Amino acid sequence: MNYILQGHDYRHAVEEMLLHLLPAEIPSCTVQPSGDVCVSSLTAENGVARAVARVTYAGATRECAREADITGCDVLARRRLENEIVKLSIYDALVPFLPAPPVWGSLTGVRPAKLARGMMERGMTNAEVAARLRGHFYVSAAQAALTVRAAAVALDCKAQLRPGDISMYVGIPFCPSRCAYCSFVSSSIEKSAALIPPYLDALCAEAEMTGRLLRESGQRVVTLYIGGGTPTTLSAGQLARLMGTLADAVDLSALREYTVEAGRPDTITWEKLAAIAAGGATRVSINPQTMNDAVLRRIGRRHSAAQVLESFALAREAGFTCINMDTIAGLDGDTPESFAQTMETLINLGPENITVHTLAIKRAADLSDKAENAAKRGMAATMLEDAGKQLTAAGYVPYYLYRQKFTAGGFENVGWCKPGTESLYNVYMMEELQTIVSLGAGAVSKRCAPATGKITRFANPKYPTEYLGAGERIRAARMKLLAGGGANEG
Repeated sequence: MNYILQGHDYRHAVEEMLLHLLPAEIPSCTVQPSGDVCVSSLTAENGVARAVARVTYAGATRECAREADITGCDVLARRRLENEIVKLSIYDALVPFLPAPPVWGSLTGVRPAKLARGMMERGMTNAEVAARLRGHFYVSAAQAALTVRAAAVALDCKAQLRPGDISMYVGIPFCPSRCAYCSFVSSSIEKSAALIPPYLDALCAEAEMTGRLLRESGQRVVTLYIGGGTPTTLSAGQLARLMGTLADAVDLSALREYTVEAGRPDTITWEKLAAIAAGGATRVSINPQTMNDAVLRRIGRRHSAAQVLESFALAREAGFTCINMDTIAGLDGDTPESFAQTMETLINLGPENITVHTLAIKRAADLSDKAENAAKRGMAATMLEDAGKQLTAAGYVPYYLYRQKFTAGGFENVGWCKPGTESLYNVYMMEELQTIVSLGAGAVSKRCAPATGKITRFANPKYPTEYLGAGERIRAARMKLLAGGGANEG
């Protein structure tokens, strides 16, 4: 859909809302009000900002307005309110043209629980927050309840943080093969195996440099997460070297949680699990995505459901008492019935955490793929609803959630856990509760200042080949990141 801005520059807000409501169409700014078009205007008079959206779609036109009191607002507060009413006016005008409103209403952000947590911190009760989500942002009752639950968990986790507490992420951007749905920066070892030894050298050097800077700044690592890609594409010896370097270089005396994302069952061996356990990790992820062999083949996975079961048993034998397993609703060839069978199989295994993702297609996918994925709304809704019932009946509770663009039906990703086994790293990272120092190619560090809400990002070079020669650049950015505090600073 084309759009025209009048009296404001909130282009990102307009495009976000249009993509949210029409995920199979690419918003384009224009000056000609012809065809399907959204004209978004903003005016301010006597302390009141007024946003008007006039939408022409499929031959019909609707116009809606929203207002906000901006009296006494500083620049940031005023822009936040104006941004909100611009989006809401478009939502009001366009939703009646759609077959059904999105379950997340007018919310377009990745972190709905962060929004809810902010309301709680300003004194609203859980019931008031849920009512606000439903009434003001049009979030469905189910999604509002989920959001309030995740926000409450985040508040509890935040209360445990001390000044100077941070988390660390270590990225291994290699996989045995590339899954059909993957949009992460990762390299198939079939093409990039020769990069692994020099990459590990550079990663260990970055860990040693970061450890020195952390000691100098007086900051403590309280959760450590080795992710990917697939970290278990490394050999047992390489895993032992990496984890040994981290233990020697970084002060882990305050560590409360140590996770390694073992990931693909076709990369998991007893030797690797033993090395991970010896390195100090207490949590691992084993990620089948589906327990349907036909679907596994269609998405490019080179393991079977039987290998998932074998890997899980090995992890238990290796002493891991907290295991996460990932699933994806909406995979090509899957059905609500086969997805329910996947959930039943995993629940019967008894992992402490089960994460239920909704299929998100690549940002660069063509419009037909985006339209097809958006049309999976009914199927995805059934899969997620049934999974929620199965998990709840088995004693699991939702504890964190996040959203992505171009998910099947516009749904969310939810982490479920047995009570008391929440992944602190997942909560801290997704809710931006503390500084996250990230190591490796494509890793993005964030300095979080809770007192001001300011988030400052520092990105390492994106690809392994670029990362290998960027040690000094990374060191300079890391010094800037760690200057002045870390979590709970200011």
